[in-house]
Amino acid sequence: MPVTDILLALLVQGLWGLNFIAAKVGADNLPPLMFTAIRFLIVAVLVVPFVPRPRGAALRSVLVLSLTFGTLHFGILFSAMRYVDAATAAVIIQTGPPFSVLLGILIFKEVIGWRRILGLVLAFSGVIVVAGEPNLPSLLPVTMLLFAAFAWAMSNAVVKFSQGLSALAMTGWLCLLAIPQVTLLSWLFEDGHVEALYTAPWKAWACVLFSAIGASLIAHSLWYALVRRHPMTVIAPWGLLAPILGIASGILILGEPATWQKVVGGAITLTGVGIVQIRSAVKGRPVGTGPECPECPDLAADAASTTQFPESGAPTDRSRPS
Repeated sequence: MPVTDILLALLVQGLWGLNFIAAKVGADNLPPLMFTAIRFLIVAVLVVPFVPRPRGAALRSVLVLSLTFGTLHFGILFSAMRYVDAATAAVIIQTGPPFSVLLGILIFKEVIGWRRILGLVLAFSGVIVVAGEPNLPSLLPVTMLLFAAFAWAMSNAVVKFSQGLSALAMTGWLCLLAIPQVTLLSWLFEDGHVEALYTAPWKAWACVLFSAIGASLIAHSLWYALVRRHPMTVIAPWGLLAPILGIASGILILGEPATWQKVVGGAITLTGVGIVQIRSAVKGRPVGTGPECPECPDLAADAASTTQFPESGAPTDRSRPS
């Protein structure tokens, strides 16, 4: 990769890593679902007027994604982050790619080899270690984060069947369609909305803007450009920097404790996720770069058209497990 592209890749991962901080600060100072809805509103306002409207099959895909990715993934993720620190969330949410591989086995009948099986075992073993952290109030937020990661994997599967809409257009429209869903849930399960609007500190609003503009629009646009210029075997390993930077930022910026469970469990999980991502990229079936991040399903692969599927929707090259 040229030096400029390396710097861009570092910038993208830095934005995604800091997004864990933004999500934590935002969820601590605003009702989490309200934070999610405002974030979606900003993205939709900045994107939807400039992209084509989805129709037919593309519209159905966006409707499903607005539920699985918008409401379930982000809604549950940001709600869970009120009860866990940013570093813990950065580790557990990375189980999205392993979940995606498991869904590939169930839905696409994909055959995997011992390397990716090892990666799956390591990824979920690390989560078990992290779940033993003394600072966790209960296993509920861990369960919520795992479900959010699973929702990301479901969204990844939907994207693989989607056609006729660019990654940016899909992002903008799913955000727009998710707004009423998340707003309704916020109205039903959260309170203090008006008070939060008046009393939330400036840093909370700065985090909303950063999460929507910096981590979503700017980072994704740069990432899609990189994916178009380089093969996924080169791009995929860079995705591991975001959770590492998220963990480091949580410890250094927010002063979160660096417990041995967090460090050891995080290392085990990221090793497993790295094996899954790199082996999948080598086999030509990238599973995304991890939820942003906490961010997008496998739209990067979609944007680059690096993964080809026959009309049946089943992945190609299943003869050689990896």
